[in-house]
Amino acid sequence: MKLNLEQLKAGLSKTLYPVYLAAGDEPFQLGEAMDAVRAAASAQGYSNREIFSVETGFKWSGFAVASESYSLFGDKRILDVRFNAKPDKEASQMLVNYAAQIPEDTLLLLTLPRLSNDDLKKSAWFAALEPKGVFVQVWALHGKELMSWLEHRMSHYQMLADRSGLSILAARIEGNLLAADQELQKLFILYGATRIDDDMMRRAIADSARYDIYDLTDAALTGSVARISRILFGLRAEGVAGPVVLWALTREIRALDELGRASAQGENVESVCNRLRIWNPRKTALIKALQRSDSMHRQTLMLSSARADRMIKGMANGNVWDALQDISLALAGMPQSLLQPTDLLI
Repeated sequence: MKLNLEQLKAGLSKTLYPVYLAAGDEPFQLGEAMDAVRAAASAQGYSNREIFSVETGFKWSGFAVASESYSLFGDKRILDVRFNAKPDKEASQMLVNYAAQIPEDTLLLLTLPRLSNDDLKKSAWFAALEPKGVFVQVWALHGKELMSWLEHRMSHYQMLADRSGLSILAARIEGNLLAADQELQKLFILYGATRIDDDMMRRAIADSARYDIYDLTDAALTGSVARISRILFGLRAEGVAGPVVLWALTREIRALDELGRASAQGENVESVCNRLRIWNPRKTALIKALQRSDSMHRQTLMLSSARADRMIKGMANGNVWDALQDISLALAGMPQSLLQPTDLLI
């Protein structure tokens, strides 16, 4: 059954099918589709999930064992298979075999790159699986579709904007939905749940600034210590709000912590990045930062971020911009003494 993204979301509250396929070249919508399926499955008792990231050298034996085995305790489970290329001959045969004998209480989720009409017509694996479940194809949004998506996404954050304001945002993000969502998060941090007028939109996403908050997070994650003070000075001089800078840093610290905990449990870091919708170059920067980080370091960073948040709210003493610099330098690998850990809980 072929559905669009909105039809998929609407149908999940009614019926769960044994197979869900999502394909396309727009990562935000791909993630949104599979997040919706996983949430619906979790609500219906699918408590176990195995992730298979199909890359060069991937061994299908693990998937074969998982698809042929049954839980001793009758737990419902998800087999989450993520392709970075179209299925090859071995993968195709494995999926055809799966379609012929789908195990009970098991959902198969397939995430794939964009598929052409020929792929859909000629692929044996697609012909075998598509009748068993739901297929969603996503693509880059432009024009009216993009404007409609922006309006809908703003409502997610309980914000409104006129068409002119949405046009300003659309011009800024150039079809990049992940960038659009980041801009909307910044707007929400700055203004909260309200109507965003054109001037508010321009001030928040003006692209004339010399530095961007993502220049700062990139410098911190890649260990470019010399750039950090210069970028922070520029952001402050250009009137970028402290809460927005803290949000950007905290976002990376949380991602780094989740990667670290998953890695410690033996989970593949690439798989975690895919699950969190972390793509290059951000993925490369986070993995580099992970190599010089441990759990104590990440805990100190999170405590430091919490203290900076209290400063912003007037609940703790100190200079917010000094705190932001300390956090950035520590994230870049500078000594943790910069963070004054004995004061973090004050």
